[in-house]
Amino acid sequence: MTFLSSFRLCSLTRSLSLAAALVSLAGASQAQYLWLQREGPVVEARMGDLAKGGQPLAGLLAPRAFLADGKDLPLAAEAERLAISAPAAPADLRVVTSRVDGASGTPVLNYYQAKFGRAETKAVNDLELVPTEPNGNTFKLVWKGNTVAASQVNVDTSEGWRRVLKPSKDGTVTLGTPFPGLYLLEVTARVNGAVTVDGKKYEDVRHTATLSFEVAR
Repeated sequence: MTFLSSFRLCSLTRSLSLAAALVSLAGASQAQYLWLQREGPVVEARMGDLAKGGQPLAGLLAPRAFLADGKDLPLAAEAERLAISAPAAPADLRVVTSRVDGASGTPVLNYYQAKFGRAETKAVNDLELVPTEPNGNTFKLVWKGNTVAASQVNVDTSEGWRRVLKPSKDGTVTLGTPFPGLYLLEVTARVNGAVTVDGKKYEDVRHTATLSFEVAR
């Protein structure tokens, strides 16, 4: 499968081409992503834009919360969040789901893959940002086990600080964490070519991955 995105694929086993088609966070009405944040003993999954707040979760298909070992975690669907009963750190937590948008025009099949925590360096989701060392500030992007050199990674924070990270020569990106709060990294890739799911063909298919973590005071 070939992808169009703002990343260049670096794989020794496959030759997948990623071109510039990243969904921009800034000023794009369709630039929604799923992210995770902790509220006491609960981890919340929210949809939308961290700077603008969460949006209704209507239409999400089969959301699943789980740990790296595959253990599912209980979640409760509410109007604007999924509430997940989660263990305390250092266990990283993941949520995956999908949604079909654009019903009035060409339908877009979106796959959302969110991770909370940066203790684990091995990717589990199809598209995932992982630190190069536990709890580190340098990250690489992995697509189905293959390392991807990201041409840019978007950053949002709970303090309203936003950045676009550019890769170093080895394809990784490094994020400074100068203040406490929630940090969120996001990438989105668009599939080049149609995909058929449950007998329905989608011409526009996108994968969005987020990694969020907290820096303590």
